[in-house]
Amino acid sequence: MTGDSVQAPFDASAGDPKHAVRATRSAGRKMRSLLLDAASPLFRERGLSGTAITDIAAAADAFPSQITYYFRTKEALFVECACRELLYLARATEQAALKARTPWDYTQALAQTVTASDSVAFFAEALTLTRRRQDLAPLVERTIERLHGEGARAYADQVARHGWRSLRAPDESSRRFWAVAIGVILEGYAMGRSPEALCAEMLRVLGEQAKSTGDAARLRLVEERDASGNSNEEG
Repeated sequence: MTGDSVQAPFDASAGDPKHAVRATRSAGRKMRSLLLDAASPLFRERGLSGTAITDIAAAADAFPSQITYYFRTKEALFVECACRELLYLARATEQAALKARTPWDYTQALAQTVTASDSVAFFAEALTLTRRRQDLAPLVERTIERLHGEGARAYADQVARHGWRSLRAPDESSRRFWAVAIGVILEGYAMGRSPEALCAEMLRVLGEQAKSTGDAARLRLVEERDASGNSNEEG
């Protein structure tokens, strides 16, 4: 009697087509994630040409046919890995900057986190690949738009939270930050620069992004003093 009561729900769900679809989708998402987790470090260490599908399958404890089933080609898997790693980096970057109290501290935290990782260089390889494989370009385009959208939202939240006065619109600030990051990091990798040097160069190029409440107050005070001095001179 007890065994029947325990088994009944499983029999019912197994015969439910919707349950079967959900289970299949869940298993598919899990396998895709496992393959991406296994492929990313191999691609980063060996590059696209140096990584075989069989190596990825072995690292994921999967079959090579599962890679082609979920991603079609090794190139598509490479691009998806690079896109995912860039979004992971963006999330870690914003988390690292949450404790910043001034605009400069915020920009510095962003730059330090970005330049300490090779995810931007990894993504740049995917960008180069899509020049020859236009079928992979939509994934890169969606990743870039998401990167800019989430970056703009996070920056706007910080500006509102601290009462900073941004020198640019949030969307423009986000796009400018990532454009500078990609350019500086690619140039730096080619010239063998250290993460510290890359960070310093990013900060130099980015410059001031916003002014804190205290900065704005001091500016108003200086302006008021100047105006008062001019009035006395004129009198």
